[in-house]
Amino acid sequence: MNKALKTILSIVLLVCIFGLVYLIYDSIMQPVRFNKDSDARQKVAIQQLKDIRDLQVAYKGVTGRFTASFDTLKQFYNAGEMSVLMQIGSRDDSLAVAHTNDVKKANKGIKDDGLYKLYLAGDKNLVFQIQNKIAVKDTLFHSRKDFNINTIDVIPFSDGQKIEMDAIVKKVSGVDVPLFEAKLPFKALLKGLDNQLRINLDADRRDQGRYEGLQVGSITAPNNNAGNWE
Repeated sequence: MNKALKTILSIVLLVCIFGLVYLIYDSIMQPVRFNKDSDARQKVAIQQLKDIRDLQVAYKGVTGRFTASFDTLKQFYNAGEMSVLMQIGSRDDSLAVAHTNDVKKANKGIKDDGLYKLYLAGDKNLVFQIQNKIAVKDTLFHSRKDFNINTIDVIPFSDGQKIEMDAIVKKVSGVDVPLFEAKLPFKALLKGLDNQLRINLDADRRDQGRYEGLQVGSITAPNNNAGNWE
């Protein structure tokens, strides 16, 4: 075997060795990358499910029930109002408390709304609480720059697939209990990642009797609107 042939064979052998090392490394890193990307996507989705839960709880606070419609939630956010208990003054301010008591004695039968009128008229040394109507969008998520009500129903990273949501009223110990749930499957959330590893993740969830994705709330049993990641 001449020297040139030996050199070529050595180069081919080195290439094969490097290729084999890369394949071994890639097979080790593939699940690591999958888990990293999966965790990042789930973090985004969990925040979105928490936002849905906050909207649902606020909606129920106004209507007495949950809704299965994202259009209703969007309308509630954009145009709805909710009652907020406002604390005027501080109960730790003894002078303000004494002044408030004097005002109540001088105006027998005066309610908190009457105190509020006096407060608006200029008496800022009062202590009381009052229910006030505030626009939902001025209360919920108003400081969140990343919040977008228009995509609240879209599964992140899924190319537009929609979150599954339902709401019912269920008899629990003879009492009507409003329930809701919102679900997004890993199949949609992890779209584009290693499909076999995603299938394995779904299989692990099924074996554990758990939903193959992320879910908040439940229409089968009251769970205090908990998420399955909590």
